[in-house]
Amino acid sequence: MVPVIQLLAQDERVCVHFIGTLFGMLHTVEDNSAQDLSIEVLVMLVMELKSEQYIHYVLDESQKELYKPATMRGSLPTFILLGKLADAIPVFADMLAIAHGNLVDHLLTGLMYPNEGVKASVCYLYCKLYSSSISAEKLSVHFTEKLCGLFLATLGNAQTKELQANCMGLLKELLKSGHFVSVIMSSSGREADSESANLLEGENPLPLVLKKLLLSRDEMLQVASTQCMAAVLVHSPVKYAPAFIHADIPEFLFDCLSCTSEILIWSVYCCLLLLTEEWLFFSKCHTVYGIESLVRSLREILLLNNVELHKQGLLLFTEILKRQPGEIKLFTNHAMCKNAISVLMEAVNCPVLEVAAEAVKAVAAFLRKDHLSSPPVPYEELQTLMEAMLKRCADLSLPRSSRRPAGDLLFSVAQSHSGNRNQTRALLRQGQFLLSTLDGFRNACRLAVECQSDPSAQENAFTAPSSESENTLSNFSAFLLRICDHLCIPLVMKHSEQTVSPTLMEVFISILNTLFTVVPSMCEKFSRKLVSSSFIRLTLELKAKFCSGQSNPDLNQACSSFLYNVCLSLHSTAEKMKKSSQEGKFMILLYFSQCRCLWFLFWYSSVLPAILKVASFLEQEMSELLQRSLSQLNYSVPEGLILLSETAEPFCLDEALRSHQYCFLLLLYFAYTMEDRFVPEAELFSAIRSFLLSVQDQGDYPPPYVFRAVLYLLAICQDKAEALDLSPLCAIKRIVENISDVGSIYVHHPLLLKFFLRYSELVGRFGHQILQLWFSWEDCSQMEIEDAASELSSGLPDCPNGFNSLLHILKGNSSILLILLDLVCSSTVEVAHKVLMTLKVFLKRNEDVLVCDLLRSQFLQILQQLLVESSSTTLQANRNLPLLLSLIFLVQLRNEAERELDSTDFKLLHHVSNLCGKCRPDDAELLQPSLNFLYWSLHQTTVCSQQRVVAVLLSSVPLLELLQRVLDVTWTWPSPSEPALSSSEEALLCSAWLLTASLLAHQHSYNSEVHQPISLNLEKILNVVIFRKKKPALLLVGILQLLRFIIRQNFSSSLLVLIVQPTAQSSLESLPSEDDASLYPLTVRQVLSLVISLQNLLAQKDLLLSQTVVACLEALMEYLHVKNQDTALHVASQPWNRFLLFTLLSGGEKSFLCPEILRLVTLFARYQNNTVISQSEISQILQEATKANLLELPENISQALRLFLLQVQSRRDQIEPAQAETIQTLLETVPPRTRTSLKIPDMMYPFAGCTSLAGDFGVVAWTPTAVSLIIGQRE
Repeated sequence: MVPVIQLLAQDERVCVHFIGTLFGMLHTVEDNSAQDLSIEVLVMLVMELKSEQYIHYVLDESQKELYKPATMRGSLPTFILLGKLADAIPVFADMLAIAHGNLVDHLLTGLMYPNEGVKASVCYLYCKLYSSSISAEKLSVHFTEKLCGLFLATLGNAQTKELQANCMGLLKELLKSGHFVSVIMSSSGREADSESANLLEGENPLPLVLKKLLLSRDEMLQVASTQCMAAVLVHSPVKYAPAFIHADIPEFLFDCLSCTSEILIWSVYCCLLLLTEEWLFFSKCHTVYGIESLVRSLREILLLNNVELHKQGLLLFTEILKRQPGEIKLFTNHAMCKNAISVLMEAVNCPVLEVAAEAVKAVAAFLRKDHLSSPPVPYEELQTLMEAMLKRCADLSLPRSSRRPAGDLLFSVAQSHSGNRNQTRALLRQGQFLLSTLDGFRNACRLAVECQSDPSAQENAFTAPSSESENTLSNFSAFLLRICDHLCIPLVMKHSEQTVSPTLMEVFISILNTLFTVVPSMCEKFSRKLVSSSFIRLTLELKAKFCSGQSNPDLNQACSSFLYNVCLSLHSTAEKMKKSSQEGKFMILLYFSQCRCLWFLFWYSSVLPAILKVASFLEQEMSELLQRSLSQLNYSVPEGLILLSETAEPFCLDEALRSHQYCFLLLLYFAYTMEDRFVPEAELFSAIRSFLLSVQDQGDYPPPYVFRAVLYLLAICQDKAEALDLSPLCAIKRIVENISDVGSIYVHHPLLLKFFLRYSELVGRFGHQILQLWFSWEDCSQMEIEDAASELSSGLPDCPNGFNSLLHILKGNSSILLILLDLVCSSTVEVAHKVLMTLKVFLKRNEDVLVCDLLRSQFLQILQQLLVESSSTTLQANRNLPLLLSLIFLVQLRNEAERELDSTDFKLLHHVSNLCGKCRPDDAELLQPSLNFLYWSLHQTTVCSQQRVVAVLLSSVPLLELLQRVLDVTWTWPSPSEPALSSSEEALLCSAWLLTASLLAHQHSYNSEVHQPISLNLEKILNVVIFRKKKPALLLVGILQLLRFIIRQNFSSSLLVLIVQPTAQSSLESLPSEDDASLYPLTVRQVLSLVISLQNLLAQKDLLLSQTVVACLEALMEYLHVKNQDTALHVASQPWNRFLLFTLLSGGEKSFLCPEILRLVTLFARYQNNTVISQSEISQILQEATKANLLELPENISQALRLFLLQVQSRRDQIEPAQAETIQTLLETVPPRTRTSLKIPDMMYPFAGCTSLAGDFGVVAWTPTAVSLIIGQRE
């Protein structure tokens, strides 16, 4: 072919002739194949010749042919040729449109010809003409005036596929131009308003034509129709969409989504997406009609491997969800809503990040109350969806970066990643994904808030009455709070390690703001956790970095709102506690109104509403301050410290500066209360000091809530800074004096208490008020429990940190004790109780503090006041009276040495003994410390004072009557019909027996007058010892002590009236035996039983009990020796005694040098019983004594050893000369007895007899009951 063309090109005339011949063949040859061959040759020839002259020649010939009067059918080859030339030669269309306009006009006749083949070829040629921008512009008028209507008619009436396809091709080219779109839509009657009823006027409007093609079963035409609609809408959806919507095309588009063609579904998605920009699309409920089809389509396409289709479908779904009017329900039933959630779940879990990102956006749009208003709201499904969305975000692998300190992670900006673009792009994608996720979570939180006002959305109304539904708003709200804590916050924090986006942080902070109202009951805990996790610092840094000037106003507003909510939440929580505390104080006063002055009660009830009203006013004032200043507080932390140090010009009050300072102080205060100390203490202390000086210079008075923050921050930072000088202290004093209610600036913290008590300038003026507030707030219940437990374990109580701090302060400054004692007299009963408890623990812990004289006089005054305020019927209700008595006893225990009692002591003795007389036997809390005090007063004094004490106690008839009633309880306990005694009641019995025994001994010694005797049954006393029935050891000690003194007094005493009843055996006999008569009031059987019982008690090896038993045995043997020596010898010579001695010596490091063993050996030796004590035991004792350092032996051991040596020395005929010499040497070495004041041996027992009693209660190897007695009462 090429050689032929080269030959033809050499002669123009031959070439023209040849072209003309071929052109003529088109109209003379009937055979279609020949025509096609001729057209092909012509096109190739003209194209290869590359000369415009031949193109013009063909166009001229074509025009001549078309103007011939022959039928239009014969013009078909010409149209085909022109179309193929336009295909092959790019400039052909432009040459035709510019130089041969008449030919173009003649093309219109082809469209009017009824043959669709001709029309198709004409449409194809037009398509080529309008595909060129030059020719399209040239033919613009032609289209507007001539072609448009004819073309639309042709398109509307096209029947063959060829014509339809060519028409759609031409339409696509035309729709690329906005001008042609306007012309086409105008000719279709589109210029009317979208609300007009005549929108579809015109013979063949384009929307109806496209709708007709859309309804065809031809997929190609459906795709083309949909694409043409989109081509129209893309120019101006608002302008052109109404025409398609009024033609109900959206419904048919939604119906097309049921097909399987991906290209058709894609086209429909695109078209519908454009239609969503017109409100008519929603108002005419097309979305309601098609939403089910769309959801079904999304579910099906997600199974395909077409990412772009997935994204487009989700994008359409998102736009519909966003733009759907709230008054028109999109999901008309619960099942549709759950299906939508299911589809979103699948899309979120898609492994392709782009698809998941679109799905997350759809979730955010879906979470609207009007989308979920069909009851019941599927809260459980929403929880699953939210969790999947957040976990999908968490699964994204963030790029690694250098780790930063924990405190800087929240505020760091990603380092430059210019060397790794892929990593940077990944970070951006993940940031966008996180942003969309947070947007969805924010909408979920807003949904929960909106549902709170809708009763039908609270829970599933269809739940069975007998079952509990998990599908409730409360569960959903709690889930949101929990998932935010576990996933949302960590996600944002982890992303912030790489980069900080203002937009993302704005959404995140707004989520936190919304959560304050999602679960109001958890608002306090939520605020505490956020603040303790440095969120105040985070928010301040965000504001300083991104919100300076007018930049990022949304972020600034979100951060300011967050800080406002957090501060108000923490403040209101503290105020609620204060309010409840104030009301609690009033109720306590009301309860104890009989014990306190009524005028004080009436005064407090009148001022309480005023106090609460002032607190409400201050809270409102603080709220206004925060709202006014937070948005302008865009300072970094260093800048904030500089701000605190700024001072306004003299004589000029800068309100804005002060407001900013106040606001910044409040933020620091709330952060520090939650242990977020993000400002160095020394720097903060210095800045606040400067602030105080500025306030002092200006004469300002900060509001109480601001000054509370100042005092708290100073107290927290004080330990790491220097002490304040006089100027700031004067400022503090001036401001506090101006505040009517010191409680409004008080924060319950040990360091604040320490701060006020540290400076003498503050202690003298405000110490009383601060300590009263401290005790009002402090909970001492745990300390009381620990104190009671410590009494049982002989240890010191474990106090809370607050009390430990106060105890440390008291030890360093004993003058504060005076304030505490004043509080006992002037404060409420509850505060007084806590003060007394504190003093009790302080005295127990600090034995070296010499405050006894100071405390005794104060305690007397307090005791007198309490007794005046309490009648005999209200003693039991007074909680402070037992505590005060315990303190009096503790102070008394400090005096280890004997001393002369003064008037204060006797006044205390008088009041306590009278108090005992007013009590009942079951008032253990009052009687226990009282009897301990009386017992100690009786012993730890000089002989002169002791005689007066005995006289005072024996003159108190009510006291002796009380002792009688308490002792009588011993005979009825334990009883199967009576409840078991408590440990405090057991201890009371022990105290009563010990005090009675002491009174019995001292009355006999001093021959004191008795006003009321005590009656006891001798047989019952013996039975208690013989048949012990699990009696406490200390109770047996008291009873044995009394029995010992009775025996020594030969059963005759002015104080004690013994009731002697005949035994069962003697009642059967007419006369008692000679031995029984000699031992009266005892019998031989009772003596032997008593001895056996005492031996058994000794075998228990209880230290305190053993000494008492030995002393009782000594008294009994003396009595038997006087009354009946045979019986005495019989008792002393029993073989069991020797076995008992070896039992006591067995085990551990037991030796003869023990007081109870020495006294027992001395007792056996006294009655010359060689069967029990042999020369071997005597030699062993002497050997141990020789090796021991006698000067360092405890006094009770040395005295027992002296008695033993004297007893052995008296038996000179039974000892060897060497032993006699050893005994004399030992007697000269053993120190003499130092205690000469007590006429009766061992009267201080068990206190003086047990050297392990250190201080007030250092007890070793004592039973718990014994400890309860000695150390005092139980709380």
